Parts: sequence; structure tokens; C-alpha cells
Amino acid sequence: MSFRRALGPFDATMVVIGGIIGAGIFINPYIVAQRLDTPGLVLVGWLAGGAIALAGAFAFAELGSLFPKAGGHYAYLRDAYHPFAGFLYGWALLLMIECGAIAAVAITFAEYALRFVGRPDAPALPLAIAAIAVVATINYLGVKPGSRTLNVFVILKTLALVLLIGAGLILPVDAPAAGPGSTGTPGAPTGSPSLLIAFGAALVPIMFSYGGWQNVNYVAEEIREPQRDIPIAAIAGTAVVVTVYALVNFVYLDTLGHRGLAGTMTPAADTVNALLGSAGDRLIALTIAVSTFGFLDLTMLAPTRVYYAMAADGVFFRGVARLHPRFQTPSLAIVLQTVWAIALALTGTYAQLVDYVVFADWIFFGLAAGAVFVFRRKYPLARRPAGTFRSPGYPWLPGTFVLASIWIVASVIGSNPVRTGLGMVLLATGVPTYLFWRGKARMVNDR
Repeated sequence: MSFRRALGPFDATMVVIGGIIGAGIFINPYIVAQRLDTPGLVLVGWLAGGAIALAGAFAFAELGSLFPKAGGHYAYLRDAYHPFAGFLYGWALLLMIECGAIAAVAITFAEYALRFVGRPDAPALPLAIAAIAVVATINYLGVKPGSRTLNVFVILKTLALVLLIGAGLILPVDAPAAGPGSTGTPGAPTGSPSLLIAFGAALVPIMFSYGGWQNVNYVAEEIREPQRDIPIAAIAGTAVVVTVYALVNFVYLDTLGHRGLAGTMTPAADTVNALLGSAGDRLIALTIAVSTFGFLDLTMLAPTRVYYAMAADGVFFRGVARLHPRFQTPSLAIVLQTVWAIALALTGTYAQLVDYVVFADWIFFGLAAGAVFVFRRKYPLARRPAGTFRSPGYPWLPGTFVLASIWIVASVIGSNPVRTGLGMVLLATGVPTYLFWRGKARMVNDR
């Protein structure tokens, strides 16, 4: 049984936008403002992050057009380097990165949903678990229901950001506020000897907010014309987000001022309050609830295909490689991810897990962009099928992305060496796990 090819170019583009826009743009800008000295540098930081994201989108567009396989990122690492490289990515995705993100975002959704209905003191955990279960059920029932749900929420949250931008550009505002909790003039991290180090530190929350363009590659086997539609979705979706993020940060700075932005952990709420008054509280709570719920739906729609691909290769539970006979979805993979995400939410350790392995995302991003060089040698352009997308600016553009990935990983390690060290220990558990599954697969094949 094969996946149902039910997704068109619009659906695929919504997967990209929905995978990038989560809670980060509503919160992370204050961290960036604390690490960079001027409004101009803050905007340059977000534009530089957008340029890096677009370079990554071009690389993944070429990879997805050349190899439109379920599992995307996993398959590229497996085929370019070694099956272990692909497995380690999938292991990190399940154990920490994706399920940790689901747990964290579900809690964020619940907190803002309760704030919107006027119950901010109510416990958020039951609603968070219910949200995870709801999006899992929707995606269990088919890729089209999951995609339609995603499309609705992506349109809503993008529209909300556009309205925020419009209000900030049109409505008059008094002199920029200092912002609650402002403690003085923001600047580079204490002890930072250069702008380069400060800029690298600022890129960490920026690139965390931009991550997600790779999600469309996970569902390549469910796109009707993947060779054509994956590049369109990856590039167009990322370009839309870069434009929105740059304009949103301009509005934050114009409304709150640099010091005000650096001094608040709720820049979106403070900006809306400055523009619309206290009525903005519930509006921004609704916006963040909608944005985070859409992100939750995306996490069930796309990354579960990685675990399916791992199982199909014999390095994970065989049952995970079976599609549901009626819905043609990787149903067991969805159940597995759901159960583990709920477990992380219940234990309360998800935040630490996400912190430990934020750097891992960019290790694997850099390796995937490096795969473009490997496949250009293995599969010269002249031998590729007609219509296969080629990343422009080769070798400079993918090469720049690889260097940027190294810079980001080094910045994360430099700013948080203890947690990244623990993250490496957690990743290392993938070594005996991989050896166990490979040994088991050999035993089955020898029978």
C-alpha cells in the first residue's frame, strides 16, 4: 500500500508556512533586541536569518525535487552519507526535538486559549493534552483532513499577523514605550568581545523562529506533483514568512522602541495593547492560540513520515511502516509520537529537552545542505530527469548555508555549553539503538 497523493501546491505551501510560524515570532524578538544594540541591527538580524532560511529552502527544494520520498530529511542523510546519519536524525526528532516541541507548544496553546476565554488561572495541562489528542485524531483519519485543518489555521494566523502589521503601519502611536520590566540599554551579551559573537547569539532565537521549511519534504509522497510543487512550496512559503517576520519586527520596534522591545517578554501583546488598548489582550491571546494549534496540527501531519521511513528501512518497529488500510496514513507512527509527546508534557521535562537539542536541528540542517554537494557528484545535472529543480547560486548558496549552520551550532554551544553537552549525551543513545535495530534486521534477512 502506498501513500495517497492528495496534496496540491497550495496545500504544500501551507505546510511550509505552518511549519515555520509557531509561537516564536510572538516571543523571541525581545531576546534578539537584548543581544543587538540598535533597531537597525535587529532588523538586519531578522533579514539575515531570512536569507539563511531561503538558502536552506533552495537546498531542500533541490533535494525534494530529486528525491520525492517520504521522510525527506531522513532519506537525504541516509542516501548521501550513511544509514546511521539518517537514523540519528530520526531518533533525535522523535526522542527530543519534535515531541519536545509538541509538548511545549501544546502548553503554550492551552495557556493562551484559557487567557482568551477569561480563565488564565485554570490548569493548562488537561487542555494541552486534549489538543495533542485532537490533532493526532484528525491526522490519523487522513492526510487531507489534516491538511485542510492546517490550511485553515495557517490562513488565520497569517491574517492575524497581517492585521498586526497593518495596524502598526496605519494607527498613530505615542512615543515608543519603555516596556514593562525594562532594565536599561540593551546590548550584546555580557563579556562579548565583538559584534560577530553578538550577532551569532542573536541568530539562535531568530533561526529557531525560522525553522520549518523542511516539513514539506517529509510529505513528498503525498504531493501530487512533487518535482514541481516542492520547490514552489519551499521557496514561496519561506519568502512569505521572511516578509511577514521583517514587517512584524519593524512594527514592534516602531511601537515599543528598541528598549521597550528588549524589556518585555510579551512583545506582541504589548504592541497590540499600545495600538488598540486593553482590548488587544484577548485578541493577541486568540492569535497565539490559533498559531500554536496550527503548528500542532503540522507536527502530526509531517514528521511522523520520518518514523515511517525508518521502519521501512528496518531500523525501527516494523509496524510503524504499515499504513492504515482505510485512511492510508502512518497510523502507528502518529500514535507513537502522540503518546511520547503527552508523556513529555506530563513529566514537565520537555522544556529542558528542547533546550538541550536546539543545536541538533542545525547540525542536521547543515548536513542536509551538504548532501546537495554529494548528490551533484553522484547524479550530475545532465543525468537528472527533466524538470528537476536546481538550487541557484551553486556552490556558493548551499555552501553559505552550511557555514551559517556551523556558526549557529557554535553560537548555541558557546552560549549554553552544559545543556548542549547533555544534548549530545542524549543523541549518543542513538548509537546502541541503531546497532540493535541493524542487528535485528540482519537476523530477519538471514532467516
